[in-house]
Amino acid sequence: MVRLRFAPSPTGYLHVGGARTALFNWLYAKKNNGKFLIRIEDTDTERSSKDFEEIILNSLKWLGLLWDEGPDVGGDFGPYRQSERLEIYRKYAEKLVSEKKAYYAIYNNNNEEIEKSFEKPSNFKNKDYSFVIKFIVPKEGKTYFDDLLKGKMEFENKLFDDFIIIKSNGYPTYNFAVVVDDHLMKITHVFRGEDHLSNTPKQILIYDAFKWESPIFMHIPLILGEDKTPLSKRHGGTSVTYFQENGFLKDALLNYLAILGWSVEKEVFNVFDEIKKFDPSKISNKSVVFDYKKLEWINGQHLRTSPIEKIEKEFLEYLKLVKLKIANVNRAYFQEVITICREKVNTLKQLYDISYPFFFDDFIYEEDYIKKFLLKPEAETILKTAIEKLNKINNFTLEEIEKNLRLIAEELNLGTKKVFQTIRGAVFGKLVTPGLFESIKVLGKQKTIERLNKTLIFRSNYEK
Repeated sequence: MVRLRFAPSPTGYLHVGGARTALFNWLYAKKNNGKFLIRIEDTDTERSSKDFEEIILNSLKWLGLLWDEGPDVGGDFGPYRQSERLEIYRKYAEKLVSEKKAYYAIYNNNNEEIEKSFEKPSNFKNKDYSFVIKFIVPKEGKTYFDDLLKGKMEFENKLFDDFIIIKSNGYPTYNFAVVVDDHLMKITHVFRGEDHLSNTPKQILIYDAFKWESPIFMHIPLILGEDKTPLSKRHGGTSVTYFQENGFLKDALLNYLAILGWSVEKEVFNVFDEIKKFDPSKISNKSVVFDYKKLEWINGQHLRTSPIEKIEKEFLEYLKLVKLKIANVNRAYFQEVITICREKVNTLKQLYDISYPFFFDDFIYEEDYIKKFLLKPEAETILKTAIEKLNKINNFTLEEIEKNLRLIAEELNLGTKKVFQTIRGAVFGKLVTPGLFESIKVLGKQKTIERLNKTLIFRSNYEK
């Protein structure tokens, strides 16, 4: 059975590069009816935390990349936290020592290696000495492996020194723990960032020492910032949490991460619909640049084309996440507001900003509106005429609203832009809104007239 894993270190938030790696592992497992598991690599005792573990797992859940085995769901190959597997690593390291493929290296308190031994030290228990277990690198020959993206890779063994596999605190090093875990967890494929490429020959040496079959490796080019260096905070937000809190849709983020390296026929799609088409050979071997504007554009496409019920659900989840509220309105009105507002924006954050005046009366008039339209001499007449005409409409339809607002421009001999923008700002406080007629129709006759009257009072007080 095909088995893949994503193995984050809980030392920070889930980076979008890590999320893309998780996605490619998940896609390949699902395409092949295999298993996708999560393993927490928390051997960095100083930086690892349960809080970060929870954040990472929640980010993956939010994206919909659910796992078959892991620290929270269990499985047949646990424990799934490395900190709970120390006895396993010790046993396998001591096996290598017994076969003279590794040795105990004793250090003094100046961190100088003073002795090598195949016997476990028992006479160095005071604080002036410590010991580790080191793997013996064969000094002859080369180490090979086939990479799904990069082809045949070879490394000269003489380039590597003997390296530590068990540290003085009893914890394993990355290269040792990952081999033991991947073997015992029956991992068949390892898809990871190419920053791990230099680790792979050491891991192959360990596999060979145990006479274990190594998994199939694929090292994916890194995601870069616009300056062609690995994507980091200096380029902007990099964590899944950042994009979640800034109102990006999970489907859009997955969509964008997928096309960062995966060649597909269309640019905008739902990843969950394309599982059967996933092919590692279609992943580019070139580094890709993270384009924030492109992600926002893709997010806008998903925001406008997804079923309104789906957007409603994610919008409410987003508001809860960032601790924002909307007025208590009925669902039909809420969906109407989202439907017209989503045409003008690309993110849920922008959706909140543009929809705010539909839910609350306490919006602030934009300075641009006040200076360019509200304080003009004709503004008072425009607003009073709008109140008069809207009041007379019995059947408050889109057609009637448009006909009457256009009549104002004709009767006052003013341009439609001046008339419409004066009314738009009065009703919504801003100059960019969904279509004016649609917005007034959704807001309703009574609320629209109330706001026009309120704006006249504001104008009068402002001039004083």
